[in-house]
Amino acid sequence: MGRGRALLRPRSFVIAAVLLMALAYGGRELYMRFTHVYEYDARVTADIVTISSRADGWLVEMPVREGMQVEAGQVLVRVDDRIAKLRADSFRAQIEGVRVERARLRAERKLDKNQSDAAMRTRTSNVTVREKALAALRADLDFAKLELERSRSLFASRVINERQLQMAQAAVTKLEIQILQLQAEHEQAEGSLDEARVGHDRLGVIDAQIEALTHQVANLAAQLHQQLVDVEDRTIKSPIPAVIDRTFVLPGEYVAAGQRILLLHNPKEVWVEANIKETQVSRLKLGQLVHVSVDAYPDDKFIGRVARIGSATMARFALIPTPNPSGNFTKITQRVAVKIDMVDMPKPLTPGMMVEVDIDVR
Repeated sequence: MGRGRALLRPRSFVIAAVLLMALAYGGRELYMRFTHVYEYDARVTADIVTISSRADGWLVEMPVREGMQVEAGQVLVRVDDRIAKLRADSFRAQIEGVRVERARLRAERKLDKNQSDAAMRTRTSNVTVREKALAALRADLDFAKLELERSRSLFASRVINERQLQMAQAAVTKLEIQILQLQAEHEQAEGSLDEARVGHDRLGVIDAQIEALTHQVANLAAQLHQQLVDVEDRTIKSPIPAVIDRTFVLPGEYVAAGQRILLLHNPKEVWVEANIKETQVSRLKLGQLVHVSVDAYPDDKFIGRVARIGSATMARFALIPTPNPSGNFTKITQRVAVKIDMVDMPKPLTPGMMVEVDIDVR
């Protein structure tokens, strides 16, 4: 009997050890169930940027290939821009021609202004001289008329003879004739002054023509700027530092505006999207630590944090709705998309990789 007991002791130890291990494992699993949320349905995601053609034309150059790393601003595609550049040159030539015409009109205006100012000064002076001469002659005429009246009185008194009276009458007549002649010259001078004023008013017409040409230059400049944008659009550059995911056309093909040319994404801005069951969402909070297991790198540890909890379930984004016309209802646990930003990423992750997440909800 003692020998039988000795044989039972090792077996008892093994059974006890197995039970202890089972209890420890079960306790750990129970503890992890209450303190962690584990999910298999997760994958690496990134913003995939679609680069499209901005103009029609032949694709003449594509210096990038799939898998190539590119910097922000690096040339991805060149579309034939010869016709676009010729149109831009045509607008430049038109602008230059309008500017030359505007310069000619400005020079003509300056010449006309100088001539008009000189004519205005000369003809204004002529009018002034004749006005003063008329005033002097009218004063002489008034004096001559007084002399004529005095001579008539003296002639009646026989103080002077008839010849002296006729001379006084002739002096009055002569002055009247001179005044009439000077009045005609004064009217002619005023007419010439009016003509000079008309010539001066012509400057306003030239100013209007110059203003119209200025607006024409502005309009052509706007068209030139639009054409230069079209030229610039034919050289497509990367908006971000990225890696080329896929190309859809080859050099020599004709592309249309809006046609998809390639796909790219920023390899440093990737995250994990996990579809968490709705029964576990209430345990999640922003900033919780996440351990990520990547199928492609089973020996590496990736760390992330909860960055966003979806506001709608995945069923709301389904392309095909699931109505229930029969009235038979089967309750299905829905899933909510949770975004996990990577904090520690020892190796680069590629969008689409399958991962497993372990969210610490303590």
